[in-house]
Amino acid sequence: MGRSLRVSPGCIEQVKMAVRRNRFPNQNALAEEVGLSPSTVKSFLRGNPVDFLNFVEISEKLGLDWQTIADQEVTDTPSPQPNSPKTCEETSPFITGNLITNPRCFFGREKELKRLFNLIKRQPLQNAAIIGKKRSGKTSLLQYLKNITTTPIEKLRPGQKSDWLPYPENYRWIFVDFQDSRLQNREGLLRYILESLKMNVPSPCDLDRFMDVVSSNLHQPTVILLDEIGVGLQRCPELDDGFWESLRSLATTQTNGNLGFVLAAPESPIELATSTGHSSPFFNIFGYTTTLGSMTEAEARELIGSSPIPFPDEDIEWILTQTKCWPLLLQILCRERLFSLEEGETEDNWREAGLEQLKPFADLQSK
Repeated sequence: MGRSLRVSPGCIEQVKMAVRRNRFPNQNALAEEVGLSPSTVKSFLRGNPVDFLNFVEISEKLGLDWQTIADQEVTDTPSPQPNSPKTCEETSPFITGNLITNPRCFFGREKELKRLFNLIKRQPLQNAAIIGKKRSGKTSLLQYLKNITTTPIEKLRPGQKSDWLPYPENYRWIFVDFQDSRLQNREGLLRYILESLKMNVPSPCDLDRFMDVVSSNLHQPTVILLDEIGVGLQRCPELDDGFWESLRSLATTQTNGNLGFVLAAPESPIELATSTGHSSPFFNIFGYTTTLGSMTEAEARELIGSSPIPFPDEDIEWILTQTKCWPLLLQILCRERLFSLEEGETEDNWREAGLEQLKPFADLQSK
């Protein structure tokens, strides 16, 4: 038997201070960095039991000695197989409601990945826009760009490509989610970017000082991933044309080609800017735009084939037909089929249940 560990009650405050000391803006950022679910990180920080290997990994990421902070009481849990990669999330290999941050769990988008990495593997780094409907996988694709090139091979699927960049360790990635209220004001966003770059944060952290710090100190290839930028344009009056023009200046003239942007939105950057009353030339620098549609059939079959219990051929064909190879819809029907197999069900009731679960997402299949 293996074991689970929890942070000693007397060390919880020390652990929380370590999160701040390592400049993680929130628990989700820490979870993304270690490739674990937010619920696992939350349990760790609250002093609840977590799997032994996860406990050690989070502790090391925070620069803490796990033996020092661990409670002496342990709980028996099944031991993981030596050297086996972590499974997708902690509850299911098919993820239907959460952002996919673990590269092992991400499937498809091979064509888009080739183009996007080609834009940033040489100087000057170029800019790209990922356009797609809600639930088409834009945010998960941004996370995959950020994580795949530095994820150890043993944590990936066999044969999963990760050598997209010649020197991935030189790259810095900053994920900006404009749905995070802390990033919806100018100072909060500028401070977050500087902290992510491990640069000194001036006081006050205004736009002029931010520009001085970045233009003088950015010497490594850096990609800023802008998610839900439409929210930023609609709700954040401090992010005005002057702000966006400054970012454009950094990318085009002041960082020697070391800064690039990749944004995700439901429509093109120019359309977004126009509809929200912005006219900054920042929205003209996105020379490559890709629109996310469904997966290829080969990609969809690879996702289905990742089930820990193989599906019958007739079920695979039915799933492909019903989902038209949209990733979220595939995940939903695969989840339902896997559950029915795990429960030993022999009827086809899972199909009816699966189709019911697809109804809220009918717009994905519409033209």
